[in-house]
Amino acid sequence: MTTKSAAAAARATVYGYPRQGRNRELKKAVEGYWKGHVTADALRATAAELRRTNWLQLADAGIGEVPTGDFSYYDHVLDTTVMVGAIPQRHRSAVTRDALDGYFAMARGTQEVAPLEMTKWFDTNYHYLVPELGPDTAFTADSAKQVGELKEALALGLTARPVLVGPVTYVLLGKPAQGVPADFDPLTLVDRLLPVYAEVLADLRAAGAEWVQLDEPALVQDRTPAELNAAERAYRDLGGLADRPKLLVASYFDRLGDALPMLARAPVDGLALDFTGAAAANLDALASVGGLPGKRLVTGVVNGRNVWVNDLAASLSTLGTLLGLADRVDVSASCSLLHVPLDTAAERDIEPQILRWLAFAEQKTAEVVTLARGLARGTDAIAADLAANRADLASRAHSPITRDQAVRARASAVTGADGRRSQSYAERAAAQRAHLRLPLLPTTTIGSFPQTGDLRTARADLRAGRIDTAGYEERIRAEIQEVISFQEKTGIDVLVHGEPERNDMVQYFAEQLTGYLTTRHGWVQSYGTRYVRPPILAGDISRPEPMTVRWTTYAQSLTSRPVKGMLTGPVTMLAWSFVRDDQPLADTARQVALALRDEVNDLEAAGTSVIQVDEPALRETLPLRGADRAGYLDWATEAFRLTTSGVRPQTQIHTHMCYAEFGDIVQAIDDLDADVISLEAARSHMQVARELAAHGYPREAGPGVYDIHSPRVPSTDEAAELLRTGLRAIPAERLWVNPDCGLKTRAWPETRASLEHLVAAARTVRDELSRS
Repeated sequence: MTTKSAAAAARATVYGYPRQGRNRELKKAVEGYWKGHVTADALRATAAELRRTNWLQLADAGIGEVPTGDFSYYDHVLDTTVMVGAIPQRHRSAVTRDALDGYFAMARGTQEVAPLEMTKWFDTNYHYLVPELGPDTAFTADSAKQVGELKEALALGLTARPVLVGPVTYVLLGKPAQGVPADFDPLTLVDRLLPVYAEVLADLRAAGAEWVQLDEPALVQDRTPAELNAAERAYRDLGGLADRPKLLVASYFDRLGDALPMLARAPVDGLALDFTGAAAANLDALASVGGLPGKRLVTGVVNGRNVWVNDLAASLSTLGTLLGLADRVDVSASCSLLHVPLDTAAERDIEPQILRWLAFAEQKTAEVVTLARGLARGTDAIAADLAANRADLASRAHSPITRDQAVRARASAVTGADGRRSQSYAERAAAQRAHLRLPLLPTTTIGSFPQTGDLRTARADLRAGRIDTAGYEERIRAEIQEVISFQEKTGIDVLVHGEPERNDMVQYFAEQLTGYLTTRHGWVQSYGTRYVRPPILAGDISRPEPMTVRWTTYAQSLTSRPVKGMLTGPVTMLAWSFVRDDQPLADTARQVALALRDEVNDLEAAGTSVIQVDEPALRETLPLRGADRAGYLDWATEAFRLTTSGVRPQTQIHTHMCYAEFGDIVQAIDDLDADVISLEAARSHMQVARELAAHGYPREAGPGVYDIHSPRVPSTDEAAELLRTGLRAIPAERLWVNPDCGLKTRAWPETRASLEHLVAAARTVRDELSRS
């Protein structure tokens, strides 16, 4: 039974929803606009229809308060930059000429102007555009987007709550703008920013907002007293405004720690907290500060980041405990549902019983609504839902898919020696130089080459039966021949086969490993118009047969230059999948590492002398709280070494990382014991090279000189200047020349030109070194 006040308070809501549409209509409209095939008005009309569809779907499902402002053409942090007027000087003229084109110029750059830096949103695989801030940043309010979207929802007769990135998180996500001293502290801008937020809040109140949500996920990280004081000051000032809507401060992804008592006593009207995973600690912490008397509590009890069905009984128990800790308790997912696919109903290739273990955005919405109903009316009102949920949980727990005794026995038998190379790096480096005979400043690429429309069509034709396997493989052979020929003519030193057969760097391997499920329509936004289909890690992992040896060996047969074998590392296989939640991640990582170790050994046996095991997710999976990091890094680096340590000394092991903050994991990068690492560096102006040097990193490194997430082609002089910057941190005998990341998303014309400039830059700098 529940009290009358609980029944009145229990409202279902969510913080955000997938933006792309059921058939990725937003991606198609935005990319059509970039190509000139879709007008600005048509793009805006598509966006408005997607927002309308989302809101009505949420309302029809029983969501009592829909979010607005979470929709974005590209990125919600970039939208916040526009809202507060923090437009970088180099983009101001473009924004003044045309706001939409200027917006996309900040996101993607132009041939003349570089874009904003891009990095990961906390420990997710979503990328945001980093605000560029400095002592001269002048903030001005532009609430048009937020007010406009609120009015759209209100016009549909819905109760709506605008959702904004909070002021403290915004400045903590920022970096010093180019030319600003590196020691500039963006936190000093909070007081300057607050009047702008006050103006936006007043505009939203005037437009009809009763509540506004301010997202402060940065407060779940370890924060200094100065940062906590700034947050306390911010919410004291915003809470004290006379002309404002009610304020709901939201945080998620982990426990709040020292920030919780500060927010609990702040003069705001409610808190929205995560109660899943490590953030479950928020429950005891909230009780210890006396709860939120007189305030609203929005409880994130449905995991918004993973795809497994919720344990409804356990969530109801948590909600029952929370009832006495606030004046009003509402139910939500733990964070925006942006991080999961839209609907399981579209998946026709997954066995129906297994499909019942899964919950995408629509199913999570239904879970939130069910829990709110159960909280308000009692368990009898949802008895059938609880029974079905218990059956689904039991089905998964007892399924033979989840356990393979042979895999578990092999993982249990691993020893420390299995994760160590047979010789030191110095000995290996000498053997590799003698074997590979590469020039100073060797050039290479990260792995993938453009995935053309013809390649995607060929894969679709194979799935549909319009071509047979032989016809498809002939198309792949032709593409590999073209990629190898281009690289040889351009003068690249270590080649790749281009990965034309791969749909995605994680999904391709997941489809060939036991224990994984893959989806047909499970799209999730990674950045901008880049969507991925994360596979689902459901059971124990093994590799039935080689996955990459055939095409790598074929590529090597076409050239005398070394061709890299290309694999995705164990941590990234976990990070870019929806992982199982019924065993420790370390156990799953070891299983994946052993499967990949078999592949590495088979590549070497087939004659591959350079093998790259990509770990771009090593940094993004780093726990948000420092106390949790050492344990994670221990098993994460062990998994990489277990994957790569079975090869001979002369076999060169590469790894790759991109679009994350690397400075706080340099020791872990060292602990990987890879022979060569390539890293994103172009947008950050070689920051990572300086971080490696400061650490004393002893191995070879390739900080990127070509930003592949922008369509602009870097000039030879630009790439050469980045190389010279890199040389000030890394000795020439240990410096590689490469792009930031794979070239899958780029078109062939810009790829050809950019790589030709990259090789020319390497030759220019080599000549300079030879004369010095």
